[in-house]
Parts: sequence; C-alpha cells; structure tokens
Amino acid sequence: MSSPAVSPAVQPLTRLREEEELFRTSVRTFATDVIAPRVRQMDEAAQYDPELLPQLFALGLMGIEIPEAYGGAGGTFFMACLAIEELSRVDGAVGVLVDVQNTLVNNALLRWGTAAQHAAFLPRLARDTVGAYALSEAGSGSDAFALQTRATREGDHYLLSGRKLWTTNAREAGVYIVFATVDPSKGYRGITAFLVERDFPGFALGKVEKKLGIRASSTCELLLDRCPVPRDHVLGEVGQGYRVAIETLNEGRIGIGAQMVGIASGALQAAVAYAKQREQFGQPIARFQAMRFQLAEMATEIEAARLMVYNAARLKDAGEPFVQQAAMTKYFASQVAERVTSKAVEVFGGVGYTVEAPVEKFYRDAKIGTIYEGTSFMQLHTIARYLLEP
Repeated sequence: MSSPAVSPAVQPLTRLREEEELFRTSVRTFATDVIAPRVRQMDEAAQYDPELLPQLFALGLMGIEIPEAYGGAGGTFFMACLAIEELSRVDGAVGVLVDVQNTLVNNALLRWGTAAQHAAFLPRLARDTVGAYALSEAGSGSDAFALQTRATREGDHYLLSGRKLWTTNAREAGVYIVFATVDPSKGYRGITAFLVERDFPGFALGKVEKKLGIRASSTCELLLDRCPVPRDHVLGEVGQGYRVAIETLNEGRIGIGAQMVGIASGALQAAVAYAKQREQFGQPIARFQAMRFQLAEMATEIEAARLMVYNAARLKDAGEPFVQQAAMTKYFASQVAERVTSKAVEVFGGVGYTVEAPVEKFYRDAKIGTIYEGTSFMQLHTIARYLLEP
C-alpha cells in the first residue's frame, strides 16, 4: 500500500531545507562564539552588552522577514523561529529581543503598514532600530482590551495619554507600536495601533522592572502625556487595533514557543555534559539508569515541543490556519521548559542551585514563558474554544 501524500506545509518538519540548515548553523555559531561569553555579565548587569546589538543587525537577525528591497534578509517566519531557538539555547534574553523585533513589530508592520510606512520604518528596523510592542497596562493583562490609554484627535495628530507596562525592548527601542482607544464607548472597536517614535514630545520611559529571569532584556513602563502622533502613524485603520493585536500575538506565541525550546535545549545540553563528567560511587552519574532515563525523558519532551513549534511556523508560512496550533505550542513548550530546566538543576545537585552552574539561569529564564504573550490559562482557553466551539 502506498503511503498517503504529505502536505508541503508538513513534509519538512523532521529535516531542514539546505538554506535553513545553513542559517541555523550560522546563528548557533554566533550565539556560541559571541553571545555565550557575555551571558553572565549581561544577566548580572541586567542589560545587553552595547556591542551586541550592532552585530545582531549586521547579521540580519533583526529583520529576518523584512524584504531585501528594504534592507532585510527576505527570509521566512520559520527562519525567525530557528533564530530565536538557537539564540535562546545560549541566552533567553537575547532570544526575546530578536523574537519581539521579528514576530511582533516587523510582522505587524508588514501585514498592516501602508506603503509609506513600509518605506519609512522597515529599513530602519532592518538596519539599526529596535522595535517594541506596548499593549499591556496595569488593569489590562489577560483582558488585553481593557485599555485606559487614550488617543484624542486634534487636527492632523492624535494626542496619546496613558501608561503602558511590561514593554519588552523598551529601553533599546526607537519605535513603539502603542495601543490606545480613540473612543471608550466603542469597547474593543475603539482600539487603535499607533507607531510612536522615541523622540516624540510627551513620550518618556518610566520604571525599569527588576525581573526573576531574562534579566538583560529590558521591561519598562511607557509614559505618554499628550504625546502628538501624526495621523499617518496609525497602523492599520482607526478602530482596528484589536485585530492588529490579536493576529500579531497569535504569531508571536509561536516565537515564544521557539524561545522555550531553546532554553530547554540549553539546559539539557549542560545537564548531559555534567552527567558525563560528574562521578559518584566510582563512575560518572550518566551511567546510572535513573539518570539516563531522566535525561532521555527531557530530550523526548524537548523534541515534541520543537516539532510543535516547527509545525505551527510551517502552517503560518503556508497561509494555513494555525491559531489553535500556536496556542498549543506556547502552552506545551513553556510547560516543557519549566520541567526540563528544573530537572537540569537537580542533575547538577547542590552546585546547580548556585550561580556557578549555567542551569540556574535557564531555570529562571523559563518561567516567563507561561506568562507573557498570553498566560497558560489563556492558551488553554483558546485551545478549548477551537475544540468545543467549531
């Protein structure tokens, strides 16, 4: 009996195309040679090494899907996920920097931006400008559209006033996608996305959060005090901000899944190396069946999560429905990252609980995966909705 035909979107899951493998190898080499020596210092200082950002731009990692005509790499969403995974294998903080740039900011502009906005912003985002995505507020977390930030029309500008919280990349960014409501009486239909530039009057950075993990990644509040934003900086149409946010976050969740797979893979790699060289009772602990089975279980869970990421990313690139798969991917990958990094600490024993071991950072970095870009509870809600309300 002949085997059934395999969809082009699914066929390459277990192997990479040649250009994808070369791309992955180049990112892995960069992460190992350039980022790894800086990880501990960046984590302790809670900021990126300033020499790192220009190199990320020079390698094309900040504009992977931006067309070559605008100075980008002209790659695919799948390639962006490969980059996020490989960077996060070394440092989840660098992984999320590249993730937000590509899967949220660049993707939103590519899908919703006008030709003039593409020409004005995409070359900058590919060349030297970090982007940030400002949706959350103090009373607007999982209920993402309970926004209090207001946008008031005044001539050829909108005046934005409000306070945004938990904005990733805020300290480094030059361009921010900021969500505000133009008419609270319209509910989510009044929400609008704006392209706000760092040097606009009335815009300022507020508190920089001190975090458990991904410490080098900046997470800040944004303060807007009658900040004038030109009408041509509206992203999409007025009142369509909820669609911009929902559709972009659906894609971003696949990127977070890739980050979690990378973090878990880095922790497993460290645990395997340690188990081979750590001796107890006259032999390496890797020879004990209990340890071998634990490492095998960790590897199996990571592989399952990786294939979920790859499947969701392939579906997105193929133009197929992927929302349920994206929710499943983020939920499962974040759970796997928590379990694997916790077990990796146990493999190291007492030293694993100290900053001398690499696994404690992977353990701290993993936790955020169950929280940002939609909590695990919200992912389960989405999965159940597609399952029960077709």
